[in-house]
Amino acid sequence: MALTTICRMSRLLRSTAVLAIVLVLSGCTAGAAGSRQAADAAGSHADASVYQYQAGPAGRVPQGLERFYGQPLTWSGCKDFATTDRDREFFADPHLRCTRVEVPLDYAHPEGRTARLGVLRRPADNQLERLGSLLVNPGGPGASGMAAVASRAGAVAGTDLGRRFDLVGFDPRGIGSSEPKIVCRNTQEEDAERLDVELDTSPAGIAHIENENRSYAALCAQRVGKDVLANAGTRDVARDMDVMRSALGDAKLNYLGYSYGTRIGTAYAEQFPGNVRAMVLDGALDPNDNLVESLVNQGTGFQQSFDAFVGWCLAQSSCWLGNTPKDQANHMFQQLLLPLITAARPVGDRKLSYTDATIGTIQALYTDQLWPALNRGLTELANGTGSTLLTLADVYYQRDEHGYSGSQDAFKAVRCLDDPPVTDPAVVWEADRRYRQAAPFLDDGHPPSAARDACAFWPVPPTGQPGDPQMEGLPPVLVVSTTGDPATPYQAGVELARQLRGKLVSFEGNQHTVVLQGVKCVDDAVSNYLVRLVLPKRSTLCVA
Repeated sequence: MALTTICRMSRLLRSTAVLAIVLVLSGCTAGAAGSRQAADAAGSHADASVYQYQAGPAGRVPQGLERFYGQPLTWSGCKDFATTDRDREFFADPHLRCTRVEVPLDYAHPEGRTARLGVLRRPADNQLERLGSLLVNPGGPGASGMAAVASRAGAVAGTDLGRRFDLVGFDPRGIGSSEPKIVCRNTQEEDAERLDVELDTSPAGIAHIENENRSYAALCAQRVGKDVLANAGTRDVARDMDVMRSALGDAKLNYLGYSYGTRIGTAYAEQFPGNVRAMVLDGALDPNDNLVESLVNQGTGFQQSFDAFVGWCLAQSSCWLGNTPKDQANHMFQQLLLPLITAARPVGDRKLSYTDATIGTIQALYTDQLWPALNRGLTELANGTGSTLLTLADVYYQRDEHGYSGSQDAFKAVRCLDDPPVTDPAVVWEADRRYRQAAPFLDDGHPPSAARDACAFWPVPPTGQPGDPQMEGLPPVLVVSTTGDPATPYQAGVELARQLRGKLVSFEGNQHTVVLQGVKCVDDAVSNYLVRLVLPKRSTLCVA
């Protein structure tokens, strides 16, 4: 596994399975409300119930796509849609309804092959006063919106949002329960990849890493298909959301996007600005940043989060650093992890690698609520064990006892479509140098690497470009940004709010995203906007 900046850190832009809070509300127009309410009433008691209704088409319908925008949806219980152990637990809730929405695999050829997107709905508490659907994406790319909504359905219970909107989560194309699914490696291959730590930055080492990345790209093309990979990007996910909007019966889109989900929201606003009713973007990606700049900025964010963790840890009665001064924490962290490069630590019938220990740490830095677990994990490692860090890494990789969710392969496929690949070795080397400088706690001590990642060898060309979003006619939006967000630094939210001419809500805290996570000041602003379309009069600062 290549742990160079472009190969390694491009994985860290995703939201985490633990923290991604997904909210989606889906609904119909007034004309379909009566049949919708009757169907929900009939189907909310028995998980095995199946019913069909046609709420769309609603709002604008592009020519040639009528059958997708007006398709009837067959709703049922959600148990058969589960793809992980975690899903199976939450999808058993008999009040949740699930379906699949059909979309063109290639919008340039809507008469050709199609994809089917998994959709999960928590009906609004008050169907007579419901305003429609709120689609929510939890980030990633690669995270399941269905799973996130199912696990967080209670977050809106008894609130204005829960009463007035359906809560709907969808699995973007290639992800979760959507079909076809992007899976390049099986469980054994993915486990082996995590143990294959390659930090050699010599010419021979770089050639070996690039050969592995080239082979991975070819494997994805073979097992997934070039036609699926060519249409997996955010541009097409945004078009899918417009199909879902109409099929669910909404003339206008309501959307809540977290982390990478803010990029989906921005892409939707560029393509369909007149179809937006309300849009909340939390944990923003700056559309102007190229891949290298976004990674270096993220490195700075993770270093700040690690520094804050160290300060917290040293104030505890027991800290993995002992009495080591704070300014030695970066060095001590690497000294603790470096032995894993040559000798992975046994954990039951598995092993903890240097990669796993690093990723487990990153997972815990997404929120200060996981700092006690990180302290425990690093203390265990110092004492010769590694179960906590391996568990944290498994959460990040979305691995359970049955295998992987496929999120890592989907993440790579989307990222390779969304950004032009970095193919100049000199640019890769400089990016790695800058990343090590921005995040010294992640610097393994080797010289910077010029190894290009799998996107440089991807079998299909990119479909996205960074740049100023152009969206004439977009109504005002609400952007939320956290001052201590490690994955999507605060300034990116400031820039996105400026570019979209929206209002900014700032949260003072150490975590990745914040909406509907119990911060009243933030949630009140979001609810007031989504329900009443009332934005804060000025930029707002919230504290926990």
